[in-house]
Amino acid sequence: MGIARSTYYDQPETAVDDTALVETMGEISDSFEAYGYRRMQAGLRQSGIVVNHKKIRRLMREHDLQPRIRRRFIATTDSNHELPIFPNLAKDVTLDGRTGFG
Repeated sequence: MGIARSTYYDQPETAVDDTALVETMGEISDSFEAYGYRRMQAGLRQSGIVVNHKKIRRLMREHDLQPRIRRRFIATTDSNHELPIFPNLAKDVTLDGRTGFG
């Protein structure tokens, strides 16, 4: 036939409209506001839309669909215990610049 075999078996690309893509991405980010571009790409792929990750990052940046960063509260001290609580002996100490060594 005169054409390459890869051309014959290649699937034609279906162009995805950017507005429809941004709307779908907006729906996903409303549902899961902590999704970055990788999870967004996986969510789009589950819905049947295959898009390059660079395009997803660009559209997320342009349309302010960046993930909300959740910071967890980390309790560093557990004061609710029955062990003895020792007094703070350094509470009234003032430093005068000398190290006290030597």
